[in-house]
Amino acid sequence: MQVDAEHSGTFHRSLAARVRSWFFAGLVVFGPVGVTLYLAWWFIDTIDNWVRPLVPASFWPDTYLPVHVPGFGVVTVLVGLTLVGFLAANIAGRSLVAFGEGMLDRTPVVRGLYKSVKQIFETVFAQDGTQFRRVGLVEYPMKGCWSIVFISSEPSPQIASALPLAGMTSVFLPCAPNPTTGFYFYVPAKNIVELAMTPDEAFKIVMSAGLIQPGGAGPAAALAQAARVPEPALEAAPPS
Repeated sequence: MQVDAEHSGTFHRSLAARVRSWFFAGLVVFGPVGVTLYLAWWFIDTIDNWVRPLVPASFWPDTYLPVHVPGFGVVTVLVGLTLVGFLAANIAGRSLVAFGEGMLDRTPVVRGLYKSVKQIFETVFAQDGTQFRRVGLVEYPMKGCWSIVFISSEPSPQIASALPLAGMTSVFLPCAPNPTTGFYFYVPAKNIVELAMTPDEAFKIVMSAGLIQPGGAGPAAALAQAARVPEPALEAAPPS
């Protein structure tokens, strides 16, 4: 009887371990899919709600169908932005854009906000720009510790004249696990170790706090190799 009880206890423990293993395996498989679908649905629904008051109800498929069709607002925004870009590329469109910018430039409060936002969009979405398209390492927050940074741009003449050293550039150091927050500072360009890594790969490393290494151990080895500073060779003692 005691042998049967021990065997039954061992069986229950192994069954519980298997069920727990199956549960976590299902969570690993479904978790990323569920979160991705939820975020995509939230984004589409948010855009639809923004566009709905601007488009007459006669244009919405929901008016003629018994079920809700998500994504019509997203399609409307994409088509609208494409048309705006097409018009802005023509002479008449450029004249209209210049007229609108002139009106905003004469508005005291909106003027500075519009110029700042426009400069950010032009910098981020410029097809020939290099800002935030290069990844590097800087020795931060102390000597011997290295952090991933996104290389931004060189300082303006006003800032460069006030910096104590020449040849400095600006970098953005993202915080983990939220890379949208971080620190922006200037550092000598010679102290930046540029990496052969895409910004997407760097974002994955920062967001996962190093748990996700895109491409396997390659990026991790590249980080370690790039941050390895050779020790200075010891000079031979002069002969006595």
